[in-house]
Amino acid sequence: MASSDANMKIVHGEAGYILEDVPHLSDYIPNLPTYPNPLRSNPAYSVVKQYFVHVDDTVPQKVVVHKDSPRGVHFRRAGPRQKVYFKSDDVRACIVTCGGLCPGLNTVIREIVCGLSYMYGVNSVIGIDGGYRGFYSKNTVTLTPKVVNDIHKRGGTFLGTSRGGHDTNKIVDSIQDRGINQVYVIGGDGTQRGAAVIYEEIRRRGLKVAVVGIPKTIDNDIPVIDKSFGFDTAVEEAQRAINAAHVEAESVENGIGIVKLMGRYSGFIAMYATLASRDVDCCLIPESPFFLEGNGGLFEFIEKRLKENGHMVIVIAEGAGQDLLTEENAQAMNAKDASGNKLLQDVGLWISQRIKDHFARKNKMAITLKYIDPTYMIRAVPSNASDNVYCTLLAQSAVHGAMAGFTGYTSGLVNGRQTYIPFQRIIERQNQVVITDRMWARLLSSTNQPSFINPKDVDKTKKTEQHPTRLSEGKNCKDVEVKKAEKPPTQILGVDNSKVGQNSENHVVSSNKA
Repeated sequence: MASSDANMKIVHGEAGYILEDVPHLSDYIPNLPTYPNPLRSNPAYSVVKQYFVHVDDTVPQKVVVHKDSPRGVHFRRAGPRQKVYFKSDDVRACIVTCGGLCPGLNTVIREIVCGLSYMYGVNSVIGIDGGYRGFYSKNTVTLTPKVVNDIHKRGGTFLGTSRGGHDTNKIVDSIQDRGINQVYVIGGDGTQRGAAVIYEEIRRRGLKVAVVGIPKTIDNDIPVIDKSFGFDTAVEEAQRAINAAHVEAESVENGIGIVKLMGRYSGFIAMYATLASRDVDCCLIPESPFFLEGNGGLFEFIEKRLKENGHMVIVIAEGAGQDLLTEENAQAMNAKDASGNKLLQDVGLWISQRIKDHFARKNKMAITLKYIDPTYMIRAVPSNASDNVYCTLLAQSAVHGAMAGFTGYTSGLVNGRQTYIPFQRIIERQNQVVITDRMWARLLSSTNQPSFINPKDVDKTKKTEQHPTRLSEGKNCKDVEVKKAEKPPTQILGVDNSKVGQNSENHVVSSNKA
C-alpha cells in the first residue's frame, strides 16, 4: 500500500515494513517512454551476473533488531535499472558544487562525468561555475572525460564554489533555457535544502529534469547516511596537527598543545581524530558542555594532567564552548554568513588565552602553550584512497538513478549499501554525536578525561536528542514514536548511559552493535 505523506512517497508492507521512496519523473509526467539500458551491451558489465538492481530491492535503515521488532524503515537500493528514461543523445547534464571545500569534490565531479560518458554514452555535460549563483551570473564549463581526467589529484573544486546565491526562479529558468535535463548538486545540508526547492519548482512546471544530490559535509553532520565523503581524509589529516601539538607539548616542561578542528555543530572529526591519535588528553565537542572554573572544571583537569604527565594535548571542535563565548560577547550571538550559518567565534584562540590567564593568576605553575588551527589545510587536500573509492560509488549511483528517472533524492550509503534517500530525510535535522552513547564513552575511556557534565545536563541532552522514528504504519512520518524496551541505566564514567543505542556513532544504528 502506497501513500503520500508531506510530499514523501511512503510504501507500507507486511510486518511493519516501510519504504520511504524517492520521487520519479513518471509521478508527474504521464506516459514517459522508456529505453533499454545501454549497459546491456557494455562489455564491462555484460559479464556481471545480476548487474541490474531488482525493482523491489530496498535497504533497511536499522540492521540490528529484536525478534519481535517491526521490519522498519527502508530506502530504495541504488544501482542501474533494466530500463532508462533518457536517450543518451538527449541527455544534457550539469554539475554544481556549493558551500565550503571538502576533500573529494573533484573526484565526485570526475566520476559523474566519466560515469555518464563511459556507462551511458552521454557526451553533453557542463559544469556550473561558482555555486548556485553560477546558474544565472556566470559562464558554464564544458566537461569531458579528458577535461576531468586528473582533477581528482587536486584539492578544492574544479568548478569553483560559493555560499548563498540561491534564487529558485532564476536557477530553474536557467535550467530550462539551457535545455538541461539532469542536475547534479554537490553540497551540504543547506545545499541539499536548496536542491529540494529546485526539484519542487521543476515538478511544479512539469519539466522532465532529474535533480540529484550528492551529500558533502566534512563535519559528517548529514543524517541517515553512514558517513560523508571527505570525512576519512579529514580525520587522517588531523593526525598531523595533533602529532605536531604533542611534539611541542612533550618537548617542554608543562607544555600544552591545543588543536582546533572542524565541527560547527557536530564533533565527529574531533572525536574520531582523538580516538585515532591516542596522544590526546582532552577532547571538547559542541554536543558536550563543559565549564572552566571550579571543582570538576577544565582548569582543574589541566592542572591534574600536567602534574601527572608534565604535558597535555587538547583537541577542540570549532563549535564547542560557544555558549561560554557568547556570555562574554553577546553582540556576536546572531551574526550569520551568506549560507545562513551562525558565525562562530574562534574558540581556539579564546580557550588558549583563558588557560594562559588562569595559570598566570595562580602564579604557581609556569606553562608553555602552543595553538594549532589546521582547518584550511585539511579542507584543501585531495581525498585519500578510501574517500576516492567512496566518491566513485556515490557518483556512479547518482548517475544510475538519474538515468532511471528518479529525482528529488540524495545518493548515500546506508548500512554499507548505496541507496536513494528522499531530500526530506537529509535536511530534516543534523547528525550529531550523542554523548550518552557508546562511541563517546569509548573516547572518555581512551583519554581518561572527565565528562564535564552534571546530571541536569544529561537529562537535558536526553530530551533534545529524542529524534523521531518511522516504524509505525498509518501515522505521519514526523510524528511516529516507537516504544522502546526498558533497560536499567548503566553508568559510564559518571554519565547516565541509559540512552546507549541512539544513533550517534557514525556507523552504529542500534544499541546492539559493539
